[in-house]
Amino acid sequence: MLKGLEETAIWTTGRIQAIRDLLQETIEKCRVDLPKVYSRELVELIFRQPYCKIPFLVDAGIARRQTASAYLRELERAGFVTSELVGRERVYMNMPLLEVLKG
Repeated sequence: MLKGLEETAIWTTGRIQAIRDLLQETIEKCRVDLPKVYSRELVELIFRQPYCKIPFLVDAGIARRQTASAYLRELERAGFVTSELVGRERVYMNMPLLEVLKG
């Protein structure tokens, strides 16, 4: 049982470090590639969950609805997120984060 616990702890620690590394890489790349859109709060927001919607940015106080939409479209153009229409709402998914979470 302790061996299983140890293996789980090692796996979890590896996932946490991979997420931290990916977050840092994304912050640096976004700062360079999208200086007009970049804010640390925006990048951290797309890492809180593997998906993001316009209201998330509005609720976080990052931008108003129209600007939030433009920010997410720019993030998509730069390859940081991928969007999909779900019902009447567009959902932006952080695919690299999803891959790390799949492990």
